[in-house]
Amino acid sequence: MKDKDVEKLSTLRLINAAIKDREIASRVDGEETAVTDAEVLGILGKMVKQRLESAKAFEEGGRVELAEKERGEIVVIEEYLPRQLSEDEASKAVQAAISETGAQSIRDMGKVMGVLKSKYTGQMDFGAIGPIVKEKLA
Repeated sequence: MKDKDVEKLSTLRLINAAIKDREIASRVDGEETAVTDAEVLGILGKMVKQRLESAKAFEEGGRVELAEKERGEIVVIEEYLPRQLSEDEASKAVQAAISETGAQSIRDMGKVMGVLKSKYTGQMDFGAIGPIVKEKLA
């Protein structure tokens, strides 16, 4: 606020609102439950995905200025996410998860993905990891 960085402030307010929405949604029987770090990372990851999709749609529609705004928000959000794993690191993580679960076939993919999500939330794109897991289990 002091720096008068309107774009960053706006994005931080969007992040805060998304976290508060999750807190409200998680209230059970009048009890407030705190949002965990893993949930916050999930929220931030989802926000990045939404903005990537929006930027692509804006570019296809010829609205370059709106696409640039979305990409600016992505940069701010990514400042609060852990470093993304490289392809090599992600492949090693998949192999480790397969070994840990003892997965033998494609039927065990859910177990492997569960282990990966518990350890690497916010560090990898699970949509891109799914095909890698399938390939290794096939």
